[in-house]
Amino acid sequence: MSINIDNEYNNYFIGDKEIKDLLTREGERHLEGLPNKNIDLKNLEKRIEAHKFVADADVYRDLNGNIKVEVKQNRPIARIIQANQDVYVDVEGRILPLSDRYTARVIPITKSANLKPLNQEFFQDSTGQAYLSLLQFIENDRFWKAQLAQMHIDGKGKVSFLPQVGDHTIEFGKPVNTEQKFKKLMIFYKEVLPLMGWDRYKRVNVEYKDQIICE
Repeated sequence: MSINIDNEYNNYFIGDKEIKDLLTREGERHLEGLPNKNIDLKNLEKRIEAHKFVADADVYRDLNGNIKVEVKQNRPIARIIQANQDVYVDVEGRILPLSDRYTARVIPITKSANLKPLNQEFFQDSTGQAYLSLLQFIENDRFWKAQLAQMHIDGKGKVSFLPQVGDHTIEFGKPVNTEQKFKKLMIFYKEVLPLMGWDRYKRVNVEYKDQIICE
């Protein structure tokens, strides 16, 4: 048996041992030595894909009859901070539990108590999809992923960020016109802060069209 786990995004939520346990039902059903007709490859795939941190699995035989296992992991893009138990949200809006094996370096999210829960249903509807798109944008941008330390959603659904560098709050507004807002924010970082100093402002607002409000 050969197992290959795709770590394209440097996630290590699941390892070879966990995959072997899934394939053998925690060691109760050994595959080595079984006739090919007694091994249901599709069933093995479904067993692996049932794991929360597995996005896709492919189980097949090579020309020598060896079982090959290809596993693609889920990709968390944010950590939702909750009173009872934090969870991850992945790139497709699915909710994932935390892992004892690995902690993903993703942006944490807090929210107002007046806002409905940030669960899987939230990220699948039209309103939640806008927030998911915002998180996807941040995840795919090297600078903003490194610079944005925390995201908060208030009771009106407006977003604000705390940066890694600088003593200011970024008021982003509703998750619309995302690319344009980040372009304005980049102007603030490249042209304003170098002149005025990183600790000059306490808030920067990019919510409104054609405006950057600094105080």
